[in-house]
Amino acid sequence: MPVETDNPTDGADQATDEDARDVLVRCENLVCGYGDTAILEDINCQIERGEIVALLGGSGSGKSTLLKTMVGLLPPMAGTIEVLGRDPYRLEDDERSKLMRRIGMMFQHGALFGSDTVYENIALPAQEHTDLPEPVIREMVRQKLSLVGLEGLENRLPSDISGGQQKRVALVRASILDPDIVFADEPSAGLDPIVAAGVDHVLRQFQSLFNMTMIVVTHELESVKVLADRVLMLSDGGIIANGTVDELYDSEDKAVHDFFHRQAPDFLEAGEGNSVLAALERQS
Repeated sequence: MPVETDNPTDGADQATDEDARDVLVRCENLVCGYGDTAILEDINCQIERGEIVALLGGSGSGKSTLLKTMVGLLPPMAGTIEVLGRDPYRLEDDERSKLMRRIGMMFQHGALFGSDTVYENIALPAQEHTDLPEPVIREMVRQKLSLVGLEGLENRLPSDISGGQQKRVALVRASILDPDIVFADEPSAGLDPIVAAGVDHVLRQFQSLFNMTMIVVTHELESVKVLADRVLMLSDGGIIANGTVDELYDSEDKAVHDFFHRQAPDFLEAGEGNSVLAALERQS
C-alpha cells in the first residue's frame, strides 16, 4: 500500500520530475497491426533521450510492427503515439517532413541503392532535405565514414563491399543529419558473430559520440547484452517485460526466463507439437 503524505508539494515535485525527463517516444494504449488484424495491443511505453532501447522477442512477436508504427510508416489502429512531442500521423505534409528529418532509419537489409555509390547513398538525405552545398555534404560523408572505418570507399558500389560494411554504410546514411533518434531493424541480421559484434560496437560508439537515442529491433541476445540500456520484450501481442538486461535475465516470468536462458518451450521438450518430427517418425 502506498504511503500517504500531507505534504502538498509532493505531487508537484513528482510532476516536475516527470516533465524534466526528455521523452522522445511515447506510446499510450497503442494498437498496431495490418488491415483489421491487430498484432500488438495496449502498448504503453516511453523512450528517453540518449537511451538505446532494444525491442526483443521471438519471430512474429511484433517487433518490426511496433518499429514501423513508431517511425511513422504504419498508422496505429488505436491509441496514441508521440515522436519528439508530435503525433506523426496527424501532421500536415510540411510539418511531417520536418519531423522525419530528425529521424534516421536503418533498415533490416541495409536498403542501399545498388546502382548508387557509397557516397551517393549516404549523401541522399542531406541532398533531399537540406540546402547544404555539395562540398559540405562531401565532408560530412567523409567524416562519418572515417568514424566507422570506411573512409576511402566513397566511390564503391554496395555490391563491392562486404555485408558488414554495407550495414555500417546504412548506419552512416541514417545518421548523416545527426538525427535525434535512429531506428534500426535487425542491424546485425545475416552477419557472422564477429562481424555482428563489430556492427554492435559501431552503434554503441555513435550513440556515445552523438548522444543519439536508438531503438533497435533484434532477437539476438548477444547484441542486446552489448547494446541495450533497456529492453522491451514482446510476446503474446504485448509488452511482457520492460527493464535492463540483468533485470530480465533474473525475471521470474516464465516466458522471459526461458527466452533469456534459451530454454525450449515445454511442448518441444516433450516432443509434442512438432509436425515435421512427427511425420518423420511415422515414416520410420
